[in-house]
Amino acid sequence: MGCMTASSGRRRVLLAAPRGYCAGVDRAVIAVEKALEQYGAPIYVRHEIVHNKYVVQTLEKKGAIFVEQTEEVPEGNIVMFSAHGVAPTVHEEAERGRLATIDATCPLVTKVHKEAIRYAGEDFDILLIGHEGHEEVIGTSGEAPDHIQLVDGPGDVEKVEVRDPSKVVWLSQTTLSVDETMETVGALKEKFPLLVSPPSDDICYATQNRQLAVKQMGAEAELVIVVGSRNSSNSKRLVEVAKLAGSREAYLVDFASEIDEAWLEGVETVGVTSGASVPEVLVEEVLEWLSQRGYEDVELVRAAEESITFSLPKELRRDLREEAAALVAARTGQGATGA
Repeated sequence: MGCMTASSGRRRVLLAAPRGYCAGVDRAVIAVEKALEQYGAPIYVRHEIVHNKYVVQTLEKKGAIFVEQTEEVPEGNIVMFSAHGVAPTVHEEAERGRLATIDATCPLVTKVHKEAIRYAGEDFDILLIGHEGHEEVIGTSGEAPDHIQLVDGPGDVEKVEVRDPSKVVWLSQTTLSVDETMETVGALKEKFPLLVSPPSDDICYATQNRQLAVKQMGAEAELVIVVGSRNSSNSKRLVEVAKLAGSREAYLVDFASEIDEAWLEGVETVGVTSGASVPEVLVEEVLEWLSQRGYEDVELVRAAEESITFSLPKELRRDLREEAAALVAARTGQGATGA
């Protein structure tokens, strides 16, 4: 656990550990880089591979093309699915479009998908705790659309209706605030006493660890700077957690240049952390920015050790360019036969 000293009147930075890339994000980003190296550009990616502006811009410069819909990818090409996961219908779209695919879905998200399939097969009503419109929620819901209903926070619980109160289970988006999720679960259990919990916590280890570090620093840091993009759910949750933990102010920034010097007025201790899709170079830039303004002392606040790694998608072991060409050729051959 991190050790923090008492206030001494000096300017300092409390630096969260762990922070930044989680295993799923690291896997997804490396998968794009390996695909570009192995197959050459372009590699199409459906939606942002991870929710970080800098990462997306960097991969675009290397030859990745990000699209919103599978139909935007020309046939005979390779499309990669992002770390957030996709619904089965997206795989079907890729098949119809004669596309070779690489699935970079985070294995922890895949675990939630499998839980949804399992409970739908047992005819449970599935209450998916998450944020409406988030890509991960859309992908998970697509696994069992007739069985899943979204619960977007404790305020949604009142309107939830199920067929059989004895066959209800909750699942969750992996990047939520742990505290808010458990508040929602508590409200659901009051309404449905027989509510079943998933075999293991759906909120990913990295999300929990980063929130724990922020909780530890929040009581001492008057200001917390979270490095992350505004469409990153786990980064936004870190801002919320910092404020609940006692920090006077907390802000989300993509880059050090977005920090307002006015935020530092009357601030002795600044907490710094980053979301699970943020490369360390962006944190280093923030630390340098703060150092230039007198915040040179950096103390580590360690909440946990992380050693988890995930193997790269199995599709990177095949010749996908040849596979994509064969898919197009097969369609051409079918057309000639039918003529």
